[in-house]
Amino acid sequence: MRVVVAPDKFKGSLTAVQVAERVGAGLQAVAPEVDVVALPVADGGDGTVDVALAAGFHAVPATASGPTGEPVQTRWARRGDVAIVELAAVCGLVRLPGGRPDPLGASSIGLGEVVGGALAAGCRQIVVAIGGSAGTDGGAGLLTALGAVVRDATGRPVPLGGAALAGATSLDLTGLDPRLAVTDLVVACDVDNPLCGPRGAAAVYGPQKGATPADVATLDAALGHWAGLVADATGTDHRDDPGAGAAGGVAFAARAVLGAALRPGIDLVLDLLRFDEHVAGADLVVTGEGALDEQTLAGKAPAGVAAVARAAGVPVVAVTGHSALTAARLRAAGIEQAYALTDLEPDVARCIADAGPLLEELARGLARDRLRGAVVT
Repeated sequence: MRVVVAPDKFKGSLTAVQVAERVGAGLQAVAPEVDVVALPVADGGDGTVDVALAAGFHAVPATASGPTGEPVQTRWARRGDVAIVELAAVCGLVRLPGGRPDPLGASSIGLGEVVGGALAAGCRQIVVAIGGSAGTDGGAGLLTALGAVVRDATGRPVPLGGAALAGATSLDLTGLDPRLAVTDLVVACDVDNPLCGPRGAAAVYGPQKGATPADVATLDAALGHWAGLVADATGTDHRDDPGAGAAGGVAFAARAVLGAALRPGIDLVLDLLRFDEHVAGADLVVTGEGALDEQTLAGKAPAGVAAVARAAGVPVVAVTGHSALTAARLRAAGIEQAYALTDLEPDVARCIADAGPLLEELARGLARDRLRGAVVT
């Protein structure tokens, strides 16, 4: 019997890799003869590089600019000529010095530096996971690191950060890295927000990055101005494209200037992990994440895993910290049953603090329920 364990992270408790390890240990404690294939997944945000490394990519260390300019040590993942770069690990909220937000000045330049490193290393397919950004600079920093120049009325480069874009008067793309023209750039994007307006990058996500109402107005106006400069430089206006507002507008710049494709994160990750090949012939798939709720059904990792498994005719169950979904809603998503930590321990604080041991115990119960033919202890 073969079981594929393909969970996302339990945010705030365990990484996807740790979840897969704990579930696998619990299953094999009850059914040691079962072949457990650990294949942790991600939805294209933070944790994507870790998942790639667990699947056989190798780590490439890098030094790049953090969201407010300080150098940070990070890494990206490589397999052959494929690179996976994670924005959060370079210039995301988790990289803010002391956790202090800088909504007007934070930049995506570090992301461009890492992408440039992947280009220099010979990678010709670059996947960018863009969740967790600290800034709202419309991707200007990304482009600057790759050779573009954003100038003000005096002809000087404008400072980094979203607010400074209000003083920009031109975008010069003549120095853009020529290797980009022969590189397949793909952005993992799970939102459909445009760049500007009431559903735009500043209005919707700016407050999460520390922006006050006045900051939001400043940033939204600057992004609108920036979109006009990009349209002048490229001949096409992409500000209203679905997803353009993702990661503070990084998706906009990647699409409008670099020609990137925007794809749902979990679909992209499952393709990179060759998930369908692992599922073929399996007897059971175990997926999961920290909380199963309506957002799970709107393109999160467990729903994506279940869709592939269902197409292959393989039953799916889920492990989670807490499930807010009815049995009918789960079945509609292709998940036969959910096993929740709160079924074992009603105290949510303890579920978070002791997630690892509780998850192993949960997996032992799952094995007794679902692996009857293979249970030998």
